[in-house]
Amino acid sequence: MTKFISWNVNGLRACMKPDAEKNKPGFEAVFRELNADFFCLNETKLQAGQLDLQFEGYESYWNYADRKGYSGTAIFTRQHPLAVTYGMGIDEHDHEGRVITLEMPAFYIVSVYTPNAQNANEGELKPRRLPYRMKWEDDFRAYLMELDKKKPVIVCGDLNVAHEEIDLKNPKTNRNNAGFTDEERQKMTDLLNSGFTDTFRLLHPDEVTYSWWSYRFRSREKNAGWRIDYFLVSKRLNENVTSASILTDIMGSDHCPVALELNI
Repeated sequence: MTKFISWNVNGLRACMKPDAEKNKPGFEAVFRELNADFFCLNETKLQAGQLDLQFEGYESYWNYADRKGYSGTAIFTRQHPLAVTYGMGIDEHDHEGRVITLEMPAFYIVSVYTPNAQNANEGELKPRRLPYRMKWEDDFRAYLMELDKKKPVIVCGDLNVAHEEIDLKNPKTNRNNAGFTDEERQKMTDLLNSGFTDTFRLLHPDEVTYSWWSYRFRSREKNAGWRIDYFLVSKRLNENVTSASILTDIMGSDHCPVALELNI
């Protein structure tokens, strides 16, 4: 059995710090407790050399944004990869540290932090970065489909979209907000129709569980959240999925980790 974790830490340096009053154990304690074979991070907000974080028995790979304190991804792995790729090979997309791909003998693992469409300015109808987000979605889907031709793909991370109404607390009032526009939801549908499976929905078709809560309005306390963190797999891995879960009890970020176990 192979265990995968993905977590948007919303700034790894901040996530590192324990806080007993907030029931926050600190990243290193969570990492050791979850004991994953692959631990993928989104939104690390780091530059090279800012944090020396190593775990015995793991190799780590980091993709940093050009812009300081922004975006960024990482993967800790117990298994040495055949190859590592940073970005998609498209200059327009590859300056924000959003994609890392490890090629393993039996599969690819892709950690991604999808760009936020960013809510509209006053007087505008659509999120500000929606046109760029649409281009990203098409290019990322094409990237994954090329990988999938070679071997099965596991995709994880903050995809910045609640796919269906079940995936957020207030779908009606959030319609056309960033992360729940018709356009973003359709791109997620297109990706799944291209040969990928939302593993949480595969095993929990009707369960209401969220992975992100705004820091405002005591949203986490009220469980007014969104499910925007995912593990997707190539459909031919569906029968290999033994567990897919959302670890809502783990504090340290405005997101909680999501988990996948595969018989692979």
